[in-house]
Amino acid sequence: MTETLVLVGFIIAVAFIFDFTNGFHDAANAIATSVATRALSPKVALTMAAAMNFIGAMIGTGVATTIGGGIIDITEAHRSASGANYAGLVIVLGALAGAITWNLITWWFGLPSSSSHALIGGLAGAGLVGAITVHWDVILDKVIIPMVVSPLVGFLIAYFLMKLVLQLLANATYKSTMRRFRHAQTISAAALALGHGLQDAQKTMGVVVIALIAGGYHEDPSVIPVWVKLGAALAISLGTYAGGGRIMKTLGQKIIDLDPARGFVAEITGASVLYTTAFLWEAPISTTHTITCAIMGVGATKRKSAVRWGIAGNIVTAWIFTLPAAATVSAAATWLLLHLVPV
Repeated sequence: MTETLVLVGFIIAVAFIFDFTNGFHDAANAIATSVATRALSPKVALTMAAAMNFIGAMIGTGVATTIGGGIIDITEAHRSASGANYAGLVIVLGALAGAITWNLITWWFGLPSSSSHALIGGLAGAGLVGAITVHWDVILDKVIIPMVVSPLVGFLIAYFLMKLVLQLLANATYKSTMRRFRHAQTISAAALALGHGLQDAQKTMGVVVIALIAGGYHEDPSVIPVWVKLGAALAISLGTYAGGGRIMKTLGQKIIDLDPARGFVAEITGASVLYTTAFLWEAPISTTHTITCAIMGVGATKRKSAVRWGIAGNIVTAWIFTLPAAATVSAAATWLLLHLVPV
């Protein structure tokens, strides 16, 4: 029993480390546009984003429930003679290893890939090697379809909303208008950071619940203990505050040259998509995908060449490879752990 408790504690610590890497990896999602348009300084933007991440993490559990009980069935993992589900715990650990590895690789190269999909790919790959049920129907409905739909919706809403803003303000004075939008970006960036916490911290909560169930310390995946919510909220907030400069530069400068109006519209669009999918669909969508496509959408209202489609293509390539790459790394890590840890 002591070994089980130690292993569960270790996995929870690793899950919170993943949450921390999610924070510094995805911090740019919420603040890149505001920093690029000089609406906020990097330090102020990071502080605000960290605070809103924490608040967002505490206001919902739908996504956490999807991750905790919908992706893999951890109760099917082989139990030892003592009844301990070491195999299930190893599967969770392998999934986290794959997700963290992919997060670090894409962060190093400055690619805004999805931590969400890295984690889900990790769970699927580890589940396959661990010979437990992987709920492909849930992955299709809650992951694959939203993965395609949410960026497309983000692009289209941002494009048409920006067109509407341009028409309404066609006769407005440019400098004063941009100044007002620069102030408004404080609100839109905070809204996006709240949505990031609402979506991404919940995914870590779901993984912790899986570990608790595997260890025999929890039963209902739909119930998220308060301490789990607080731990995930704190980890992602600290990670956000720690940085995100590499990806911030990609989102804020390399895709298009942003002005405050376009930054505001992109952030409001991204936030609205995050809230809708979290509360109505309970789908763990990618904050990264959504805001990146929203930035492309507002950029396309200038002219097609305003969007640097080569950079955008590199980002999309990283998105496509995230699920299989994380699944592959997790599968390898799980196979190795299952052969090293007596289960």
